[in-house]
This record gives sequence, C-alpha cells and structure tokens, in this order.
Amino acid sequence: MREARAEVREQLEGWGFAARGDLVDTAVLLVSELATNALLHSASRFTLTLSAAHGVLRCEVADSGHRAPQVLDAGVAESGRGLFLVEALALRWGCHQGGTGKTVWFELGIRGTDRRGGRLPGDP
Repeated sequence: MREARAEVREQLEGWGFAARGDLVDTAVLLVSELATNALLHSASRFTLTLSAAHGVLRCEVADSGHRAPQVLDAGVAESGRGLFLVEALALRWGCHQGGTGKTVWFELGIRGTDRRGGRLPGDP
C-alpha cells in the first residue's frame, strides 16, 4: 500500500497539484482503500492507473478478482469502510468487469466545481 500511496502523491505533485493538498490527500486515501480491497478480496496483484483531463482526476485499480465491490454501512461493519469513503468523497465511482478481472475506479474534480456544485478553492 505504501508504494501505491507514494506513487499517487508523486504523480499528482508532478502534474502540478502540490498546492491542492486536499485533492492529493483525498486521492491518496481513496487509492489506498481500493488497493487494500484488491489485495484482500482478490488475493492478487493490482494495477494502478491515473489520468487527469477535462477537470477530472480518474484513478483506477484493476485486479484479477471477479467479485463486485459493495458499500457497507460504516457504522456497523468491522471492515469494509473503504468504499463508504470512496462513495462519500468521490464525484463518481464504479466497477467494470473484464475477461481477466475487474477495475474499480473513482473520479475527483480538479477544477471548476466540487461534488456539491460549488467552486473549488483556488479556481478563478
């Protein structure tokens, strides 16, 4: 997990988002949750893909598992809070199945508006 978190932080800072610590911290947290799920539930390695375009940061974690992720109630479950956080903090998220496994993804706004429709800090 440490490597995934470091990779996300390094890439986002390399893309010029260092001043947007909230964005970087949120992306790092959510990628960590998805990577943990990949390791726990698929017992396989995972692939991390990041892209940024049109005001959206998209993070994808692909693994060889075929079980679709489920959001659990954060107040009741002993584990499984990761997707609860993803659902709460991401603009959108989802999962798509492929022949060799699944990819769980989320998107965060990087300019323009946040998930509630307001301006993001630092935007004109």
